[in-house]
Amino acid sequence: MPSAASRELKLDSLPALANGTLDLIGNTPLVEVTHLDAGRCRLFAKLESQNPGGSIKDRPALRMIEAAEADGRLQPGGVIVEATAGNTGLGLALVATLKGYHLILVIPDKMSREKVSTLRALGAEIVLTRSDVGKGHPDYYQDKALQITKDTPGAFFVDQFSNPVNPLTHEQWTAPEIWEQSGHKVDAVVAGIGSGGTLSGIARFFKRVAPQVEIVLADPAGSVLADVVEGKQPAKEPGSWLVEGIGEDFVPPNADLSLVDRAYRVTDAEGVAAARELFRAEALLAGSSTGTILAAALRYAREQETPKNVVFLVPDTGNKYLSKLYSDEWVRDQGLAHVTAYGDIRDLIARPAAEGTTVVVAPDDTLEVAYQRLKLYDLSQLPVVEGGHVVGILDESDLLSAVLGAAEAFSHPVSVAMTRSVETVSQAASIDDLIDVFHRDHVVVVVDDAEQLLGVITRIDLLNYLRRKVA
Repeated sequence: MPSAASRELKLDSLPALANGTLDLIGNTPLVEVTHLDAGRCRLFAKLESQNPGGSIKDRPALRMIEAAEADGRLQPGGVIVEATAGNTGLGLALVATLKGYHLILVIPDKMSREKVSTLRALGAEIVLTRSDVGKGHPDYYQDKALQITKDTPGAFFVDQFSNPVNPLTHEQWTAPEIWEQSGHKVDAVVAGIGSGGTLSGIARFFKRVAPQVEIVLADPAGSVLADVVEGKQPAKEPGSWLVEGIGEDFVPPNADLSLVDRAYRVTDAEGVAAARELFRAEALLAGSSTGTILAAALRYAREQETPKNVVFLVPDTGNKYLSKLYSDEWVRDQGLAHVTAYGDIRDLIARPAAEGTTVVVAPDDTLEVAYQRLKLYDLSQLPVVEGGHVVGILDESDLLSAVLGAAEAFSHPVSVAMTRSVETVSQAASIDDLIDVFHRDHVVVVVDDAEQLLGVITRIDLLNYLRRKVA
C-alpha cells in the first residue's frame, strides 16, 4: 500500500493547463484491479469513465464532428442528428454544446433517466422511440434518425455505426494509450460492441503492433454478435437485454468481427452483479456495460493456465445508472437479485420490511415528513407503523384534505390525518385477493400472523411479478 509520503503532491507531475473541456478528452487512467479473483492473471481497468462527458464516446464524438467540419458536411451553427442507445449521445451533446451546434438525438426508451436528464440539461433535443422493434421498422431508433436527417435541411447524420472515423479514433488514440500505459505488456483486451468502433479500432491497432494480444468480446446474452464470432447462425429473433450501449440485433458496419479471438455471453444478472462487486471491492463506480465486460474479463482470466495481463474497458461511469443498476429495488424488480423465494405473495414485495426498505411513517411524524416520503419514493400511500404494527394508512387524499386551505397543517402529526381502518392481508392471500384490494383503490398491506408488517404490494409490483414469470 502506498505510504502517505508517496501521495505527496509533485508539481512536476501535474498535467498542463487545459485550454477548455475538450482538451480533457483522452489520456484516461489505466489502473490495476487487485481485489477481485482473476486467477493467475493481473487485471487492469481502462477508466474511460474519466472523460469529461463520463464515457469513452467523448473520443469518437469529438473526432467525428471535427471530420465533418473539415470536409464541409457540418456548417457553423448547423444541426447534428444521431441515433444512440448509449453514451455517444452524451459525447455528442458535450461537443455540440461547446461548438454551438443544435443536436437531435433519437434514443430507445430503455435509456436510464440520468442519461436523458443529462442530455436535456446539455441542450440536446430528445426524440424517444421504441426499444422493442428491430431494424427496418419506422420506430427503430436508427431508421427514425435517418428519416429526421432527410427531413431537416442541412442536417449532418453522424451515423456512428458506419462512420469510419469512429474505429479510426480508437485505432489512433485509445489503443496506443493502453499500449504505452501498460509498458507494452498486454496479453488481452476485453470490450463490448455497440457501434463496433471501439473494439474494431483497438483490435486493428493490436493486430498490427502486437498480434499476440487477444481481443475478447463481451456480449450481452440475447445479442447476435457472439453467435457470429463463433460461426453460428444467429436466432431469427434476437433476445432482449437490459444492459445499455452494447449488444446488437445485427452486425454494425463498423464491427469487424473477424478481429475477435474469443467471445463470452454474459447475462444481465451476471453483468449487474459484476458491476456492483467492482464498486464494493474497488470503489470504481461504473456503468452497466462495464459489468458485462468485467464479467467476461473475469471468466477469461480464470480460464488461463499461465499468468496474463488482461485489460478491460470501463466505458462509462455508474452515476448515470443510480436509478437502475445501483438501485436495489430496480434490480429486484427486474428479477436480477438473488432473493429468497417463499412461494406466496411475499415474493411480490419489492421493499420487504424485514430488510428495512418498506417506506412507512410513524403516527407522530409530521405531515411534512409524510409528504416528502411520498414525493421522494413516488408513492401514493404510506402505511403508518408503530411498534412494527400497522395502525393506519395515509394517502394523497388524506394529506390533501388535511392541508388544503391550511398550509400550517404540514407541521401537524400524521395521526390527525391518517385513516385508522386499515385493510390488511396475510401472506396466504391469493392474486385474486390482491386484485380485489386494488379495485378498491388501495395498496395491499401484508402482515404476518402476529399482525407485524411484512411489506406493501402495489399494482406495479404485481405487474413486475407477472412480467418476470414470462421473461
